Amino acid sequence: MKPVLLGVVTAVLAAILYNAGVAIQALDAREAPARHALRASLLTALAARPRWLVGTGLVTLGWGLHAVALLIAPLTVVQPTLAVGLVFLLVVGAYVLREQVGAREIVAVAAIVPGLAGIALTAPAHTPTQASAGAVGVALTALGSAAILPYLLSRLGRRPGVAVIVSSGLAYAWCGIATKMLADAVGSGAWGVAALWVLGTAAAAGVGLVSEMTALQSRPATRVAPVVLVVDIVAAVAFALVLVGERWDVTPLGAPVLLGSLALLTVGAGVLAASPAVAAVAHGQAAAATPET
Repeated sequence: MKPVLLGVVTAVLAAILYNAGVAIQALDAREAPARHALRASLLTALAARPRWLVGTGLVTLGWGLHAVALLIAPLTVVQPTLAVGLVFLLVVGAYVLREQVGAREIVAVAAIVPGLAGIALTAPAHTPTQASAGAVGVALTALGSAAILPYLLSRLGRRPGVAVIVSSGLAYAWCGIATKMLADAVGSGAWGVAALWVLGTAAAAGVGLVSEMTALQSRPATRVAPVVLVVDIVAAVAFALVLVGERWDVTPLGAPVLLGSLALLTVGAGVLAASPAVAAVAHGQAAAATPET
C-alpha cells in the first residue's frame, strides 16, 4: 500500500475513535452545571465521571493514530480525512438509534466519499515543515490567541457568543498542526522537542474541549459541530499550504482537482455534521435539554 493511502486508512481509524470518544464524552457534558462554562473546572467535574474518562481514552487512542498518519501522509490529506468519522456516526445513528436518514445525509455522504478519494489520489508529497521555527511560532501564537479570546471576553463580563464555537475549531486546528510538528520531530529523532509538542497538543486539546463542551451546554449540536469542523479543516489546511510547504502545484492530477476534492469533502462534512441523526450520536440524544444552573 502506498504511504498516502496507508495514511488515509490510519486517519479514518483515528476519526472513528475520535468521534466515538467525543460521543461518549458529550453524554456527561450535557449534564454538567452551566456555572463551569469556559472554566477548567468543567474538565475537573467531568473527569470524576467514569464514562467520560472512557470517552477520553478513545479520543487519546485516536490522537495516537492521528500522529502515526502524519508520519506518512501530508497534513492536507490527514486533517480533512478526520471528518470521515461523521459517516461512522451516521451509521450508528441510523442502525442503533433508529434515527431517520434523509436526502441531506445521502447527498453529504455522496460528497464526502469522492472528496476523500480525490485528496488521496491527488495528495502532495509528505513534507517535513519547511518554515522557520519563528514563522511557525508566530502562526501558532496568532491561532492560539484567537482560540482563547472567548475566555478573555468571559473574564471581562462579556458574552462570547458564537466566538466560543470558533474557539473550539481553532484550538482543534492547533492540535492538528502541533501533531504534525510532533510527527516531524519524531521522524527526525528529536525526542525532547516531540515531548514539548505533546504537552502543547494536550493544552490545545483542553481549550478546544472546554470550548466545545461549553457551546454544547447552550446550543444544539447541529449548530455547533459544523462550525467547529469547518474551522478546524480550513485553518489546518491553510497552515499546510503556507508554512509546511506542501506543494499543490505538483500533485498527480493538479491543484484544481485537489482543491475541488477538499471543498467537496469539507462541505459534505459540514452538512453531515448538522444532521440530527449525527448529532444524536455525537452529542447525546438530549440535544435540546436545558443544562443545570
